[in-house]
Amino acid sequence: MNVRFVCPECSQQGECSFDGPIDWECPHCDHRLTLAPQTDGLLPNCTVCGNLELYRKKDFPHWLGMLLLVFACLAFLVTNYLYQQWLAWGILLGSALIDCLLYLAMGDVIVCYRCDAHHRGFSPNPAHGPYQLSSGERYRQERLRREQVQAERKNSG
Repeated sequence: MNVRFVCPECSQQGECSFDGPIDWECPHCDHRLTLAPQTDGLLPNCTVCGNLELYRKKDFPHWLGMLLLVFACLAFLVTNYLYQQWLAWGILLGSALIDCLLYLAMGDVIVCYRCDAHHRGFSPNPAHGPYQLSSGERYRQERLRREQVQAERKNSG
C-alpha cells in the first residue's frame, strides 16, 4: 500500500509505503504522523486525517491526457489542411482508441476530500464513488475558512 500526501504542518509533499500501522516523520519539519490502514485491505477512512469521505479516480496523470489531446487536435488540423482527410480522421480516431485503452489499463486511486491524500494499493471499496462536486466544494470552503482563521491569528499575534 502506498500513500502520497501533504504534511499538515509544513505543506511539503510526503509519501510512504506500508503494510500496517507506521509512524511517519516529515523530513522537513520533523512533524510525526501515525498512519494506520485497516488490515483487511479495504479503506474505510483516510489513513492521514481519518476523514470518512473519500472518492475514487483513475490513477493517470492529467497532463499526459491533455498532451495526447492537443497533439491529436493539431495533427488533425494539419493533415486536414493538407487535404489528407483519411489520415486526419485516422489520427483523431486513433487517439480516441489510445485514450480508451489507457482508461481501461489504468488502475484507481482513492483520494481524500479533506487532505487530498492519494491511497494506492487498496482493494476497491464500493463506498468510494466518483468525485462529488458538492463534497469537494464543502471541503474547499472548509480549507479556505481554516486558512483565513490562521491568517487572522498570525496578523493579530
